[in-house]
Amino acid sequence: MSARQPIDLEEARGAVLERCAPLSARQVTPHSALGMALAEDLTAAEPVPGFDSSAMDGFAVRSGDTREAKRTSPVTLSLAGESRAGAPATHPLGAGEAFRISTGAMVPDGANAVLRVEDASLEGERVLVGAEVEPGRDIRRAGEDIEAGETVLTAGTRIGPAELGVIVSLGLETVECHRRPRVHVLASGDELLEPGEEMRPGGVRNSNAHTLSALAEQAGAEVCDRSRMADEPEATRAAIGAALDADMVLISGGVSVGEHDHVKGALADLGVEERFWGVALKPGRPAWFGTHEGTLVFGLPGNPVSAMVVFLLLTRPALAALGGSEPRRWRTTARLAGDYEKAPGRTHAVRCAMELDEEGWTVEPTGAQGSHILTSMLGADCLALIPSEAELVRAGERVEVELIGRD
Repeated sequence: MSARQPIDLEEARGAVLERCAPLSARQVTPHSALGMALAEDLTAAEPVPGFDSSAMDGFAVRSGDTREAKRTSPVTLSLAGESRAGAPATHPLGAGEAFRISTGAMVPDGANAVLRVEDASLEGERVLVGAEVEPGRDIRRAGEDIEAGETVLTAGTRIGPAELGVIVSLGLETVECHRRPRVHVLASGDELLEPGEEMRPGGVRNSNAHTLSALAEQAGAEVCDRSRMADEPEATRAAIGAALDADMVLISGGVSVGEHDHVKGALADLGVEERFWGVALKPGRPAWFGTHEGTLVFGLPGNPVSAMVVFLLLTRPALAALGGSEPRRWRTTARLAGDYEKAPGRTHAVRCAMELDEEGWTVEPTGAQGSHILTSMLGADCLALIPSEAELVRAGERVEVELIGRD
């Protein structure tokens, strides 16, 4: 394949993902697993909840003992004990008795319903029942959430707060997860300045290194280093060579053909095999991808929006696949709010805000779409992908979108 011939976006995604085998797995604690993907199915050894419990504050009763009870003609039961959360009743409920019970407490043996506190009144050791309750009323059954032997979470599931809670509810001290991809971020350019450095003529703040690091971490990666490279061949080779022990290297800038663009030459010298250079994408055409002994190397454009777009469409799916989760989880569809016209030949990734109306989600461009206007990403919820061959997409037509800001 000619390195100068841009390839289709989906072909580029395929070329990246076919080289992304899930990384090795390890045992981690539930909280350490947040954002990681399971490498095993999780099956419940016991039911959740583990016992019948009360859904309300009130009194545990036998439903038959409340027959025909009304507020105007209450039935009287004797208060014979209590069941509190963490402190169950110590003996069974007998006929004509009631136990005080709190929400979440174990239903005592002999009881088959809960009388809500607002339907009763207490006079000394007597409970005045003001409403008839049917069997099973306000009782949460053992195993109602999870049955013993049930597979609750499957391999490949990315662990969020809800998944973490389920893991803890299963009583698991550790779970097996694919490790986080280690990412080294490199930014190329003599003009780059870090926050706090004094501005000089021609200087540019090194926003790409920080933006790309944040995107990588949000996608579940571990950023092991973030470095600047001078526009000098030897320095470029040394910096990239030192980064190749990571699972992925992200290089911002320097992959074009200008006199001071040394990244492609350095990659060739280091034996990084080029897989493609140039994607039929706007913004983001000068994107480079290669591999070196299992390390994935991305050469991202220097323009800040282009770098973000290429990351979201090519690099983020790769990180998901390396981490053992679904690389297409950010892709969905929505309707365009207005007409969009373009020349054929490149897929346009349009920064859009999403709005929900009576017909579903619509997307509308955030404003100026220049690849240097980083603030255009501030109101963007997604990238609307206008197909390469399209010339005019009418308002109301459905297009694929890549969601932004989702982990």
